[in-house]
Amino acid sequence: MKRDFLKMLLIALLPLCAVSCIENVPEEEVLPRDAVSFEYYIDQEADPKYYLDFYVDSDITFKNTSPQTTQGEPVWDFGDGETAQGDQVTHFYAKGGTYKVTLTIGDFKKVQSIMIAPIKPIVKVVTSDEICEVRSTLVTFDIELPNPKNKPATFTWILPMDTKNASDESVDSIVFETSFVGADTIIPVPKDLKLWHVGSQQVQLEVKLGDEDLDPTLLNVQVAYNNPVPTLYYAVVGGSIMAHKLTGADVDSTMIINSYNLGVASGQHPFNILFHDTLLYVLDAGKQFYYVNDVNGVLGDGKISVLSKDGSKVQTMITNAGQAAFDDPFYGFIDGDFLYYANRNTGIMKVPLKDRDKVYNITDYPYYVRHNHLQYYGPKLAYGAVSRNFAKIDGVWHWSTCHTSTATFCFTDEDILKEPVTQGDKDKLPEEGVILEGLKIGSFYYSKKHDKVVFCAMGTTANCVAVCTYAEWKEFLSQGEVAKKSIKFEEKDFASDLSGTLYSKEGTGVECVGITQIAYDEVNECVYFAYRNPKKAENNPVSGIYCYNLVSGEVTQLIANVEAYGLSVNNTPSKLF
Repeated sequence: MKRDFLKMLLIALLPLCAVSCIENVPEEEVLPRDAVSFEYYIDQEADPKYYLDFYVDSDITFKNTSPQTTQGEPVWDFGDGETAQGDQVTHFYAKGGTYKVTLTIGDFKKVQSIMIAPIKPIVKVVTSDEICEVRSTLVTFDIELPNPKNKPATFTWILPMDTKNASDESVDSIVFETSFVGADTIIPVPKDLKLWHVGSQQVQLEVKLGDEDLDPTLLNVQVAYNNPVPTLYYAVVGGSIMAHKLTGADVDSTMIINSYNLGVASGQHPFNILFHDTLLYVLDAGKQFYYVNDVNGVLGDGKISVLSKDGSKVQTMITNAGQAAFDDPFYGFIDGDFLYYANRNTGIMKVPLKDRDKVYNITDYPYYVRHNHLQYYGPKLAYGAVSRNFAKIDGVWHWSTCHTSTATFCFTDEDILKEPVTQGDKDKLPEEGVILEGLKIGSFYYSKKHDKVVFCAMGTTANCVAVCTYAEWKEFLSQGEVAKKSIKFEEKDFASDLSGTLYSKEGTGVECVGITQIAYDEVNECVYFAYRNPKKAENNPVSGIYCYNLVSGEVTQLIANVEAYGLSVNNTPSKLF
């Protein structure tokens, strides 16, 4: 009986379900069509290789697809001064650019933009080895030239200085001419060449297509050294991140060691570069690195970028864009799995090395140490002290500051107070003490192996790059003693030559830039720093990157006529990066 009742109930509900289903089916909406419409394409059979691309000289078909109700003669305006009539027409453009195509039928018109690509050779380098090693790897070039009209072409290859062929004969340039260049034409190219110098070697290709000279094509070939050596990275002012092989004194005198351009912009003020585990961490302090009245806390634009050692991959670690300008990253140090960086004038942050695409905020990145979390605050360290370089030496932090407090403050992790103080206890100052009160230490590096500190000093009587033992560094009593330790280059004493020019065009006398970083090359036992001569004074050393040998005490110029900020060394020997 129960089963029969359920059966009857199901039969009764079926019509209701059907009605319900019918009511929920949306009515088909007929959308209005434009009175005028058209499409354009390249005939695949006519141009099988480049039919998906719209190049200069490509025959492009324009087809009227307007509704039949739109009556009248189709009139085309191709946006380059040319016109045509008809339902289907063909047109090519003589120059690259974006054009507005207008189809007019009677009182109606349709405008669409079309982008025409200029004809550019696509050039690649093919090497006989995995990397292009100087003077040994055979180099061949590969070229592809879009040429819809199959015009004749002349190819002029301008090669790097002292390029040789397989027989070690000099080759400066090579010219090839073709009377017809079609989609399947094999274009002759330079083959089996040897590049004779290290670094980014530039190949230039000039092409005359028909009667027109195309824009030159430039190709950088990264040429490796023939022995594994360390690599120096440096950030060019207003330029790119560069790399340079540290070959030492044994390099062949006929071989030029040029730098590699990684093709990555340095940033606005990249004061520090830190190399760690195949990666480069570039600290950019942003546009405004000295005092600015950022009352709304929105002028920050600094960031830390992470680069692969060959520059092929770039990521943002942390950005301060849109935050307070004083919180931009200025100087840094890597210890363990963390990167520590100092902002302009408050303290030091701690960021995990694995962090990427983060935006700075005080909640996620609280201060590791602030000025007022040290007993120095009050007796020695004042509000507004501006950060310079800092590092940990044998477990002791060394933090250089200037402006309201000019000195290098030493402390351990245990000396960092959990709560801020308004006036530190002068009887409980960290026992590591203060170094060189009254002298701005722009940057420093300590080599424990050689027990030498190399540092950039900026003071009233001691503008210099100096070197001393660690004990001497901690015991100096006057700027005069520092000046006596200044290093010399070609009989020029940095104690006098840097005076007044080290920071005359960068920042202010209070917040000067100077030499922002010193890097150590453990293979050649040298340190490197980038000196800039802003006034280009004749009596001063030429701007460039200098090398101080910790063993011999000699100073040489590694790279001339370049202005740079941060630099760092990959001490793992390699032929390329």
